[in-house]
Amino acid sequence: MSKSIKLSILDQSPVRKGGSARDALQQTITVARQADQWGYTRFWVSEHHNAAAIAGSAPEVLMVKLADETQQIRIGSGGVMLPNHSALKVAENFRLLESLFPGRIDLGMGRAPGGDRISSALLNPSNDFSEQSYRQQLDYLQTFFTDSAGTQYGPVLAVPQADTIPAQWILSSSGGSSQLAAEYGMGLAVARFINGQVSPRIVEAYKRDFRPSEFMPEPSALLALFVICADTEEKAQQLRKVLEYRLIQMDKGRFEGVDDYETIKDYEFTLAEEDRLRFFHADRIVSGTPEQVKEELTQLANEYEVDEIMASTMTYHFEDRLRSFELLAQAFSTTVVTNHQLF
Repeated sequence: MSKSIKLSILDQSPVRKGGSARDALQQTITVARQADQWGYTRFWVSEHHNAAAIAGSAPEVLMVKLADETQQIRIGSGGVMLPNHSALKVAENFRLLESLFPGRIDLGMGRAPGGDRISSALLNPSNDFSEQSYRQQLDYLQTFFTDSAGTQYGPVLAVPQADTIPAQWILSSSGGSSQLAAEYGMGLAVARFINGQVSPRIVEAYKRDFRPSEFMPEPSALLALFVICADTEEKAQQLRKVLEYRLIQMDKGRFEGVDDYETIKDYEFTLAEEDRLRFFHADRIVSGTPEQVKEELTQLANEYEVDEIMASTMTYHFEDRLRSFELLAQAFSTTVVTNHQLF
C-alpha cells in the first residue's frame, strides 16, 4: 500500500427508492463479508433516526450479525450517538459484543442527534444537548469499563464482565470533540464526509495533546469521507451526480431513498445549488477511476497526517456500491478475493 494507508468502511445501510429496509440491511451484511475478504481494516455502521432512507438505527444490534458473518475485520459503530443513550447501557451493549468477539469491536461515539432533536428527546428524555452532559457520559463510560463505578448503595457493574474492552473512538466534524479524544486517550475519526471544511489542524492538535490511556497508548486518527470509485470516469461522474443530488435534497429536508441515475440525469442544479455543491459538498466527496481516487486519497492522508481512510459510499444500484469498494481495495493493493454473493 502507498504510505501504508489502511482502508475501512462506514456503511449507513441506505435505502434506495423502491427498495426496502430489509434489502438495505442485507446489502450491508454482504459488503461486510466482502470487505473482510478484501483486506479492509474495520467496518462501521451508523446510528440514524426518523429517516426512512437510512435503515441503520441500532448499530449495536447490527454489529452482532456483522461480526458473526466475518472473521478478521474489526466491527464498530460510526457511531453511537452517546447523548441518546444511558452510558451504562452503552457499556453493557459493547461489553457483550466484546465478550462475543474479543479484540474485534470498536465503539465509535458522537454527540450529534443522529436525526432531529425531537427523536433524540424521545430516545433520552433527560438529554439536554450540552457539552457538559456529553463529557459526564464519557466519564461514566470509563468507570463502567474499568469496574470503578459506584453509588452510596454500593458498586455498579456493567455486565458481562470481560477481560478486554472495545477500542473507543470519538467522531469529530469540527474540532471540538477532537480535544475530548486527546484528553480521554481515544482514537479520533475525522468526519470530512459531514464537513468538507474540517481542518487538518484538528489532527495535529489531537496528536499534540494526546494523553495515553490504559486502552490506547498511542494516538490513532482516521479520515472518513464519501468515496466513489468506478471503472471509468464517465461512470464515476454519473454516480457522483446521484450522490450530489441526494445531498442537495437532504439540504432541503427531503430524506427519501436514493434515486437512480436515469431518473435524475437530466436534472439541472440551480445556481444556488451549484454554489452549495461547490463550497460545501465538493470536499466531502472523492470520486473517479481507481488511479484518480488513490492519488487524491493519498494526498488527503498526507495532508491530515493519518494512515487510515474510511470510505462511505451511497449508490442506487448495490452492484455499483460493491464494485466501488472492490476497486478501492485493488487500487491500494489490499488482498482482493472476488466472490460476490449478493444475498
